Amino acid sequence: PPRSTPLYSSAASDVYKRQDKSIYKSEEWALWAYGGLALLITSLWVQVQLTVAINSWYGGFYDHLQKAADFVDDPQEGINIFYDFLVSTDYLVNGFEGQPSFLVIAMPYVILATFTAWFTRIYGLRWRQAITFNYIPRWQAVEEEIEGASQRIQEDCNRFARIVESLGLQVVRAIMTLVAFVPVLWALSDSVTIPFFSDIKGSLVWTALSVSIGGLIISWFVGYRLPGLEYNNQKVEAAFRKDLVLGEDDKVNYAQTDTLWNLFTGIRFNYQRLYMHYGYFDIWIESYGQFMVVVPFLIIGPSLFTGVALLGVVIQISNAFDRVHSGFALFLFNWTTITELRSIWKRLSEFEINLERYSKPDEITT
Repeated sequence: PPRSTPLYSSAASDVYKRQDKSIYKSEEWALWAYGGLALLITSLWVQVQLTVAINSWYGGFYDHLQKAADFVDDPQEGINIFYDFLVSTDYLVNGFEGQPSFLVIAMPYVILATFTAWFTRIYGLRWRQAITFNYIPRWQAVEEEIEGASQRIQEDCNRFARIVESLGLQVVRAIMTLVAFVPVLWALSDSVTIPFFSDIKGSLVWTALSVSIGGLIISWFVGYRLPGLEYNNQKVEAAFRKDLVLGEDDKVNYAQTDTLWNLFTGIRFNYQRLYMHYGYFDIWIESYGQFMVVVPFLIIGPSLFTGVALLGVVIQISNAFDRVHSGFALFLFNWTTITELRSIWKRLSEFEINLERYSKPDEITT
Protein backbone atom coordinates (compact mmCIF):
# COMPACT_ATOMS: atom_id res chain seq x y z
CA PRO A 1 0.00 0.00 0.00
CA PRO A 2 1.14 3.59 -0.59
CA ARG A 3 3.02 5.20 2.26
CA SER A 4 1.64 8.28 3.96
CA THR A 5 3.30 11.67 3.53
CA PRO A 6 4.81 11.79 7.04
CA LEU A 7 6.48 8.41 6.50
CA TYR A 8 7.76 9.50 3.10
CA SER A 9 9.17 12.69 4.61
CA SER A 10 10.83 10.63 7.33
CA ALA A 11 12.38 8.30 4.78
CA ALA A 12 13.58 11.27 2.73
CA SER A 13 15.29 12.62 5.81
CA ASP A 14 16.80 9.18 6.42
CA VAL A 15 18.51 9.37 3.03
CA TYR A 16 20.75 12.18 4.23
CA LYS A 17 21.23 10.53 7.62
CA ARG A 18 22.39 7.30 6.01
CA GLN A 19 24.69 9.08 3.56
CA ASP A 20 26.16 10.98 6.50
CA LYS A 21 26.55 7.77 8.53
CA SER A 22 28.16 5.92 5.62
CA ILE A 23 31.20 8.22 5.67
CA TYR A 24 31.15 10.82 8.47
CA LYS A 25 30.25 8.38 11.25
CA SER A 26 32.38 5.50 10.03
CA GLU A 27 35.80 4.71 11.47
CA GLU A 28 36.84 3.33 8.09
CA TRP A 29 36.24 6.68 6.39
CA ALA A 30 37.12 9.02 9.27
CA LEU A 31 40.44 10.20 7.81
CA TRP A 32 38.94 10.90 4.39
CA ALA A 33 35.76 12.42 5.82
CA TYR A 34 37.30 14.89 8.27
CA GLY A 35 40.89 15.19 7.06
CA GLY A 36 39.80 15.73 3.48
CA LEU A 37 37.08 18.17 4.49
CA ALA A 38 39.51 20.18 6.61
CA LEU A 39 41.96 20.33 3.70
CA LEU A 40 39.25 21.57 1.31
CA ILE A 41 37.99 24.21 3.75
CA THR A 42 41.52 25.48 4.34
CA SER A 43 42.15 25.72 0.61
CA LEU A 44 38.88 27.60 0.09
CA TRP A 45 39.67 30.03 2.90
CA VAL A 46 43.08 30.88 1.39
CA GLN A 47 41.43 31.40 -2.01
CA VAL A 48 38.90 33.79 -0.49
CA GLN A 49 41.70 35.79 1.15
CA LEU A 50 43.44 36.01 -2.22
CA THR A 51 40.24 37.36 -3.83
CA VAL A 52 40.12 40.03 -1.10
CA ALA A 53 43.73 40.92 -1.94
CA ILE A 54 42.83 41.16 -5.64
CA ASN A 55 39.92 43.46 -4.81
CA SER A 56 42.32 45.71 -2.88
CA TRP A 57 44.74 45.60 -5.82
CA TYR A 58 41.96 46.85 -8.14
CA GLY A 59 41.82 50.13 -6.22
CA GLY A 60 45.45 51.12 -6.83
CA PHE A 61 45.62 49.74 -10.37
CA TYR A 62 42.54 51.52 -11.73
CA ASP A 63 43.37 54.74 -9.89
CA HIS A 64 46.72 54.64 -11.70
CA LEU A 65 44.95 54.19 -15.04
CA GLN A 66 42.67 57.12 -14.30
CA LYS A 67 45.72 59.32 -13.59
CA ALA A 68 47.49 58.32 -16.83
CA ALA A 69 47.39 61.95 -18.04
CA ASP A 70 49.64 62.95 -15.13
CA PHE A 71 52.53 61.09 -16.81
CA VAL A 72 52.45 62.95 -20.13
CA ASP A 73 55.82 64.56 -19.41
CA ASP A 74 57.39 61.24 -18.35
CA PRO A 75 55.35 58.40 -19.85
CA GLN A 76 58.02 55.79 -19.09
CA GLU A 77 57.51 56.29 -15.36
CA GLY A 78 53.81 55.66 -15.74
CA ILE A 79 54.48 52.58 -17.88
CA ASN A 80 56.94 51.20 -15.30
CA ILE A 81 54.39 51.61 -12.52
CA PHE A 82 51.77 50.01 -14.76
CA TYR A 83 53.91 46.90 -15.27
CA ASP A 84 54.81 46.83 -11.58
CA PHE A 85 51.11 46.53 -10.77
CA LEU A 86 50.80 43.60 -13.18
CA VAL A 87 53.92 41.42 -13.10
CA SER A 88 56.41 42.71 -10.54
CA THR A 89 58.00 40.24 -8.11
CA ASP A 90 59.37 42.94 -5.78
CA TYR A 91 56.86 41.93 -3.10
CA LEU A 92 58.50 38.51 -2.85
CA VAL A 93 62.07 39.80 -3.13
CA ASN A 94 61.52 42.44 -0.41
CA GLY A 95 60.23 39.97 2.17
CA PHE A 96 56.49 40.44 1.54
CA GLU A 97 56.57 44.20 2.02
CA GLY A 98 54.66 46.68 -0.10
CA GLN A 99 51.87 46.07 -2.60
CA PRO A 100 51.85 42.64 -4.34
CA SER A 101 51.37 42.60 -8.09
CA PHE A 102 48.54 40.80 -9.83
CA LEU A 103 50.94 37.98 -10.79
CA VAL A 104 51.97 37.39 -7.17
CA ILE A 105 48.32 37.16 -6.08
CA ALA A 106 46.89 35.29 -9.07
CA MET A 107 49.42 32.46 -9.40
CA PRO A 108 48.80 30.95 -5.92
CA TYR A 109 45.07 31.31 -6.57
CA VAL A 110 45.32 29.35 -9.84
CA ILE A 111 47.33 26.57 -8.16
CA LEU A 112 44.95 26.32 -5.19
CA ALA A 113 41.83 26.45 -7.39
CA THR A 114 43.19 23.67 -9.59
CA PHE A 115 44.08 21.52 -6.59
CA THR A 116 40.69 22.13 -4.95
CA ALA A 117 38.80 21.16 -8.10
CA TRP A 118 40.82 17.92 -8.41
CA PHE A 119 40.56 16.97 -4.74
CA THR A 120 36.83 17.72 -4.67
CA ARG A 121 36.29 15.15 -7.41
CA ILE A 122 38.37 12.58 -5.52
CA TYR A 123 36.49 13.36 -2.31
CA GLY A 124 33.14 12.92 -4.06
CA LEU A 125 34.30 9.59 -5.49
CA ARG A 126 35.20 8.33 -2.01
CA TRP A 127 31.81 9.41 -0.69
CA ARG A 128 30.12 7.62 -3.57
CA GLN A 129 32.03 4.46 -2.65
CA ALA A 130 30.91 4.72 0.98
CA ILE A 131 27.26 5.31 0.04
CA THR A 132 27.19 2.54 -2.58
CA PHE A 133 28.55 -0.13 -0.28
CA ASN A 134 26.19 0.98 2.44
CA TYR A 135 23.24 0.22 0.15
CA ILE A 136 24.51 -2.98 -1.48
CA PRO A 137 24.29 -5.38 1.52
CA ARG A 138 20.83 -4.03 2.41
CA TRP A 139 19.64 -4.50 -1.17
CA GLN A 140 21.12 -8.03 -1.32
CA ALA A 141 19.02 -8.99 1.70
CA VAL A 142 15.78 -8.02 -0.09
CA GLU A 143 14.03 -10.79 -2.03
CA GLU A 144 11.35 -8.62 -3.62
CA GLU A 145 12.16 -6.74 -6.81
CA ILE A 146 12.57 -3.00 -6.22
CA GLU A 147 11.92 -0.81 -9.25
CA GLY A 148 15.11 0.76 -10.58
CA ALA A 149 17.31 -0.64 -7.81
CA SER A 150 20.38 -0.92 -10.03
CA GLN A 151 19.97 2.65 -11.23
CA ARG A 152 19.58 3.93 -7.68
CA ILE A 153 22.77 2.19 -6.52
CA GLN A 154 24.88 2.84 -9.59
CA GLU A 155 23.76 6.20 -10.97
CA ASP A 156 21.83 8.02 -8.26
CA CYS A 157 24.45 7.40 -5.57
CA ASN A 158 27.08 8.73 -7.96
CA ARG A 159 25.13 11.86 -8.86
CA PHE A 160 24.02 12.45 -5.28
CA ALA A 161 27.60 12.36 -3.97
CA ARG A 162 28.96 14.57 -6.76
CA ILE A 163 26.24 17.20 -6.49
CA VAL A 164 26.22 17.37 -2.68
CA GLU A 165 30.00 17.65 -2.51
CA SER A 166 30.13 20.30 -5.24
CA LEU A 167 27.21 22.27 -3.86
CA GLY A 168 28.42 21.85 -0.30
CA LEU A 169 31.81 23.34 -1.12
CA GLN A 170 30.12 26.20 -2.93
CA VAL A 171 28.09 26.91 0.20
CA VAL A 172 31.27 26.90 2.31
CA ARG A 173 32.99 29.17 -0.22
CA ALA A 174 29.98 31.51 -0.26
CA ILE A 175 29.95 31.78 3.55
CA MET A 176 33.68 32.51 3.63
CA THR A 177 33.28 35.07 0.84
CA LEU A 178 30.52 36.82 2.74
CA VAL A 179 32.60 36.87 5.92
CA ALA A 180 35.52 38.40 4.00
CA PHE A 181 33.69 40.80 1.66
CA VAL A 182 30.70 42.06 3.66
CA PRO A 183 32.97 44.29 5.82
CA VAL A 184 34.68 45.55 2.65
CA LEU A 185 31.39 46.37 0.94
CA TRP A 186 30.00 47.83 4.17
CA ALA A 187 32.92 50.28 4.36
CA LEU A 188 32.64 51.16 0.67
CA SER A 189 28.94 51.99 1.17
CA ASP A 190 29.98 55.41 2.48
CA SER A 191 31.06 56.31 -1.07
CA VAL A 192 27.57 56.07 -2.60
CA THR A 193 24.03 57.27 -2.15
CA ILE A 194 21.36 54.67 -2.91
CA PRO A 195 17.61 55.38 -3.15
CA PHE A 196 15.64 53.85 -0.23
CA PHE A 197 18.91 52.82 1.49
CA SER A 198 20.75 56.15 1.61
CA ASP A 199 20.19 56.67 5.35
CA ILE A 200 21.10 53.10 6.28
CA LYS A 201 24.63 52.05 7.18
CA GLY A 202 26.02 49.41 4.85
CA SER A 203 23.56 50.33 2.10
CA LEU A 204 25.41 48.30 -0.56
CA VAL A 205 25.20 45.15 1.57
CA TRP A 206 21.46 45.55 2.11
CA THR A 207 20.96 46.22 -1.61
CA ALA A 208 22.81 43.01 -2.53
CA LEU A 209 20.78 41.05 0.03
CA SER A 210 17.47 42.48 -1.19
CA VAL A 211 18.00 41.74 -4.88
CA SER A 212 19.26 38.24 -4.04
CA ILE A 213 16.25 37.34 -1.90
CA GLY A 214 13.92 38.82 -4.49
CA GLY A 215 15.56 36.81 -7.26
CA LEU A 216 15.41 33.60 -5.21
CA ILE A 217 11.69 34.02 -4.49
CA ILE A 218 10.90 34.63 -8.16
CA SER A 219 13.03 31.62 -9.17
CA TRP A 220 11.11 29.40 -6.75
CA PHE A 221 7.81 30.27 -8.41
CA VAL A 222 9.16 30.18 -11.97
CA GLY A 223 10.85 26.79 -11.53
CA TYR A 224 8.58 25.00 -9.05
CA ARG A 225 7.58 22.30 -11.61
CA LEU A 226 11.11 21.34 -12.60
CA PRO A 227 11.93 18.79 -9.82
CA GLY A 228 8.82 16.73 -10.56
CA LEU A 229 9.57 16.71 -14.29
CA GLU A 230 13.18 15.62 -13.63
CA TYR A 231 11.86 12.81 -11.44
CA ASN A 232 9.44 11.62 -14.16
CA ASN A 233 12.28 11.59 -16.70
CA GLN A 234 14.37 9.29 -14.53
CA LYS A 235 11.49 6.83 -14.22
CA VAL A 236 11.04 6.47 -17.98
CA GLU A 237 14.81 6.37 -18.48
CA ALA A 238 15.00 3.52 -15.95
CA ALA A 239 12.30 1.54 -17.77
CA PHE A 240 14.09 1.99 -21.11
CA ARG A 241 17.44 0.96 -19.65
CA LYS A 242 16.00 -2.07 -17.87
CA ASP A 243 14.54 -3.49 -21.09
CA LEU A 244 17.88 -3.00 -22.85
CA VAL A 245 19.77 -4.73 -20.03
CA LEU A 246 17.37 -7.68 -20.03
CA GLY A 247 17.71 -7.87 -23.79
CA GLU A 248 21.44 -8.50 -23.47
CA ASP A 249 20.64 -12.00 -22.19
CA ASP A 250 17.26 -12.60 -23.84
CA LYS A 251 16.60 -10.79 -27.11
CA VAL A 252 13.62 -13.01 -27.84
CA ASN A 253 11.46 -11.71 -24.99
CA TYR A 254 13.08 -8.32 -24.37
CA ALA A 255 14.53 -5.34 -26.26
CA GLN A 256 11.96 -5.63 -29.05
CA THR A 257 11.90 -2.66 -31.40
CA ASP A 258 8.24 -1.84 -30.81
CA THR A 259 8.65 -1.95 -27.04
CA LEU A 260 11.79 0.16 -27.11
CA TRP A 261 10.14 2.64 -29.45
CA ASN A 262 7.19 3.05 -27.10
CA LEU A 263 9.52 3.53 -24.14
CA PHE A 264 11.66 6.03 -26.00
CA THR A 265 8.55 7.93 -27.09
CA GLY A 266 7.82 8.44 -23.39
CA ILE A 267 11.38 9.67 -22.84
CA ARG A 268 11.14 12.10 -25.74
CA PHE A 269 7.78 13.44 -24.57
CA ASN A 270 9.03 14.01 -21.03
CA TYR A 271 12.24 15.71 -22.12
CA GLN A 272 10.42 17.99 -24.54
CA ARG A 273 8.08 19.03 -21.75
CA LEU A 274 11.03 19.54 -19.38
CA TYR A 275 12.94 21.63 -21.94
CA MET A 276 9.88 23.81 -22.50
CA HIS A 277 9.70 24.60 -18.79
CA TYR A 278 13.46 25.17 -18.64
CA GLY A 279 13.00 27.59 -21.54
CA TYR A 280 11.05 30.20 -19.59
CA PHE A 281 13.17 29.55 -16.51
CA ASP A 282 16.31 30.27 -18.56
CA ILE A 283 14.75 33.51 -19.80
CA TRP A 284 14.33 34.61 -16.19
CA ILE A 285 17.82 33.55 -15.05
CA GLU A 286 19.60 35.09 -18.04
CA SER A 287 17.64 38.35 -17.67
CA TYR A 288 18.45 38.48 -13.97
CA GLY A 289 22.14 37.77 -14.59
CA GLN A 290 22.45 40.52 -17.20
CA PHE A 291 20.63 42.99 -14.97
CA MET A 292 23.00 42.28 -12.07
CA VAL A 293 26.00 43.11 -14.27
CA VAL A 294 24.98 46.77 -14.43
CA VAL A 295 23.45 47.20 -10.96
CA PRO A 296 26.70 48.16 -9.15
CA PHE A 297 27.57 50.62 -11.94
CA LEU A 298 24.10 52.16 -11.74
CA ILE A 299 24.74 52.68 -8.04
CA ILE A 300 28.31 54.00 -8.06
CA GLY A 301 28.58 55.49 -11.58
CA PRO A 302 27.27 58.98 -10.74
CA SER A 303 29.84 59.32 -7.94
CA LEU A 304 32.61 58.96 -10.51
CA PHE A 305 31.42 61.99 -12.47
CA THR A 306 30.83 64.13 -9.39
CA GLY A 307 34.39 63.46 -8.19
CA VAL A 308 33.26 61.70 -5.00
CA ALA A 309 34.96 58.45 -6.06
CA LEU A 310 37.88 57.54 -8.30
CA LEU A 311 37.80 54.75 -10.87
CA GLY A 312 39.61 52.40 -8.48
CA VAL A 313 36.82 52.75 -5.91
CA VAL A 314 34.20 52.12 -8.60
CA ILE A 315 35.92 48.87 -9.62
CA GLN A 316 36.40 47.83 -5.97
CA ILE A 317 32.71 48.37 -5.26
CA SER A 318 31.67 46.56 -8.43
CA ASN A 319 33.84 43.54 -7.59
CA ALA A 320 32.92 43.47 -3.89
CA PHE A 321 29.22 43.87 -4.70
CA ASP A 322 29.42 40.99 -7.17
CA ARG A 323 31.14 38.77 -4.60
CA VAL A 324 28.62 39.52 -1.86
CA HIS A 325 25.65 39.20 -4.20
CA SER A 326 26.99 35.88 -5.55
CA GLY A 327 27.23 34.62 -1.98
CA PHE A 328 23.68 35.65 -1.17
CA ALA A 329 22.37 34.35 -4.52
CA LEU A 330 24.23 31.01 -4.49
CA PHE A 331 21.07 28.92 -4.56
CA LEU A 332 19.53 31.07 -7.27
CA PHE A 333 22.44 30.55 -9.69
CA ASN A 334 22.54 26.81 -8.86
CA TRP A 335 18.80 26.31 -9.25
CA THR A 336 19.05 23.70 -12.00
CA THR A 337 21.60 21.74 -9.95
CA ILE A 338 19.36 21.94 -6.90
CA THR A 339 16.44 20.79 -9.04
CA GLU A 340 18.43 17.73 -10.10
CA LEU A 341 19.43 17.06 -6.49
CA ARG A 342 15.82 17.26 -5.34
CA SER A 343 14.75 14.71 -7.96
CA ILE A 344 17.60 12.35 -6.93
CA TRP A 345 16.65 12.82 -3.28
CA LYS A 346 13.09 11.84 -4.11
CA ARG A 347 14.20 8.67 -5.93
CA LEU A 348 16.59 7.62 -3.16
CA SER A 349 13.82 8.28 -0.64
CA GLU A 350 11.55 5.84 -2.45
CA PHE A 351 14.42 3.34 -2.60
CA GLU A 352 14.96 3.80 1.15
CA ILE A 353 11.26 3.16 1.81
CA ASN A 354 11.33 -0.08 -0.17
CA LEU A 355 14.53 -1.28 1.49
CA GLU A 356 12.99 -0.70 4.91
CA ARG A 357 9.72 -2.31 3.85
CA TYR A 358 11.26 -5.53 2.57
CA SER A 359 14.44 -5.71 4.63
CA LYS A 360 15.42 -8.76 6.66
CA PRO A 361 18.16 -7.53 9.02
CA ASP A 362 19.34 -11.04 9.91
CA GLU A 363 20.25 -11.64 6.23
CA ILE A 364 22.29 -8.51 5.75
CA THR A 365 26.01 -9.16 5.26
CA THR A 366 28.88 -6.75 4.80
